[in-house]
Amino acid sequence: MQRLIAVIIVISPVLLGMYGIKQMRDTFFGYLNTPYPLLWVQFLAGVIAFLVGLFLIGSFIFYRDKKRNKVQTRFTENNK
Repeated sequence: MQRLIAVIIVISPVLLGMYGIKQMRDTFFGYLNTPYPLLWVQFLAGVIAFLVGLFLIGSFIFYRDKKRNKVQTRFTENNK
């Protein structure tokens, strides 16, 4: 059960990024989806969703590498 929860947590930012890319693609081709009143609002929502998903994936990878001491010394806490 814990592995299933972990997979869901890891997959959710990927799905958010995919949703953002889809919204930007639909805007590029001029297809307006239901909850958005204007194309530029849809594109902005897509960019925000993509960047949030990218940030969550990147921060997860950075946290994991920092825990395993695989980052540069300037990113460690005790480099005074």
